[in-house]
Amino acid sequence: MAVYKRTYKGYAGALTAHWSRFLILPRYSYARLFQSKILILFLTGCFFYPLGAALFIYLSHNLSFLRTFNIQAAGIFEINPRFFLFFCNFQGAMAYLLTAFVGPSLISPDLTNNALPLYFSRPFTRTEYIAGKMSVLMFLLSLITWIPGLILFGIQADLAGWQWTRENLWLAGAIFVGPLVWITVLSLIAMAMSAWVKWKVAAGALILGVYFAGAGFGRAINGVLRIRSGTLIDLTDVKATIWGWMFRYDTGTGLDLTDAWIALGIACAICLWLLVKKVRAFEVVK
Repeated sequence: MAVYKRTYKGYAGALTAHWSRFLILPRYSYARLFQSKILILFLTGCFFYPLGAALFIYLSHNLSFLRTFNIQAAGIFEINPRFFLFFCNFQGAMAYLLTAFVGPSLISPDLTNNALPLYFSRPFTRTEYIAGKMSVLMFLLSLITWIPGLILFGIQADLAGWQWTRENLWLAGAIFVGPLVWITVLSLIAMAMSAWVKWKVAAGALILGVYFAGAGFGRAINGVLRIRSGTLIDLTDVKATIWGWMFRYDTGTGLDLTDAWIALGIACAICLWLLVKKVRAFEVVK
């Protein structure tokens, strides 16, 4: 409109709270992601194992049903830390596949279409942008890892009684913190790959490559140099070491717990550095 008419007015509507501005990114991201039928089918498949685990817990306490088939519950249907650790490992692997599917589309479209200057020309910081994009994956991965894990713990606690719950309350912390650490690492890796590799297929392949190539290179280093520290570049063994400590179960990785935490911290720091280098309001083209 013409300025001289002075018919324009400033925005007088309600303002979004500053702390929640980053949530606008996952809102539109979910609207785009859930248009994919493949994603919906995969997410649905991720809940089959938790449902099976819930049925397993129920059968372990349904002695009358087990006696019908002459099954000894104590020998087969035992709910212990190993049961929850196996659940977290299985769902953690599903979380990695989901990360490889969703992760490449987080940041690369914004970089391809030069949309970052539009974000940062508004009262929107890089921290809020990264937090908003990261929350997309964090929520999806939480839905298939620690959230059903805590539900299973609640079912077991309800059926087993207060005595079991009091003695195993530490398991709830392990079920929550262990997968939360893992999905944080996965989210950072996915965002770093999405920021530096604009081709989605290649970014997804690199995310999977971090998982499989790390294991291969780690074992090759151990075999050539006859050491064990090469396994530190294998995120699978690093995760197993940390989870084994949390669940009080020996996973047999042979890694030191302190070294595992340091390796995980270095991996997160590298991903954050890559993000900070790439997520900015301008791009230098040489």
